[in-house]
Amino acid sequence: MRIIVTDSYKDMSLEATKILAGQIYLKPDSVLGLATGSTPLGMYENLVAIHKTVGLDFSQATSFNLDEYIGMPPENTQSYHYFMHKNFFDLVNMKPENIFIPDGMAKDVIGAGKAYDALIRQKGGIDLQVLGIGQNAHIGFNEPDVKFEATTHKVKLDDETIQANSRFFEDEKDVPRYAISMGIKTIMLARKVILLASGGNKAEAVYKAVCGSVSPAAPASILQLHQDVTVIVDREAAARLPKEYQVGNLDIG
Repeated sequence: MRIIVTDSYKDMSLEATKILAGQIYLKPDSVLGLATGSTPLGMYENLVAIHKTVGLDFSQATSFNLDEYIGMPPENTQSYHYFMHKNFFDLVNMKPENIFIPDGMAKDVIGAGKAYDALIRQKGGIDLQVLGIGQNAHIGFNEPDVKFEATTHKVKLDDETIQANSRFFEDEKDVPRYAISMGIKTIMLARKVILLASGGNKAEAVYKAVCGSVSPAAPASILQLHQDVTVIVDREAAARLPKEYQVGNLDIG
């Protein structure tokens, strides 16, 4: 596990941008696993800027998003489908046929999950997976105590997650209670993972992910067992890590 501690959210976003842009430069037909929410937004803005200024080419790339709310139509402004198109897909040259997002409107969620995993395998697997982390150490929408062997599946959102996501809605009661999400197993099969976190409210979750016991109680802790994971955090999110981890760039093996 490699840990990069930056001075700000802007710098965290820049480090993530370097890794993802480098992935595309080195392997133009990369399969990307992408995340939504406020944390990766700066990274997407940077990638769009690089695309527009120096022509970073996404035309051969394929993307699979982590999750989507169940019962949320794609055109809803709160859907992750809408978020991704507004903030990234519509601003770069990714081909629509290479963009995949879990179907929150699927009548057969179990079948949709199996089909999503099969499609990832068909495309050769995910080369680089981008993750955020919830305050309860969830990744994707894999809440605490989820089975590590889970593949793409239906999840019930914890109260803490609902409360955290309510800032994007007019009222907390409008936040969906269920989502379809890549499972832990699906995430762990990615060849490379980057985990992003910013702000003091993520410090406890980052500590559990990096230093805690590997346990379903802290889903992100499973990343300690991944062969190639980089954790990129700002100083506030790194506040609970041991001092020796806060040197800026450290490989802890």
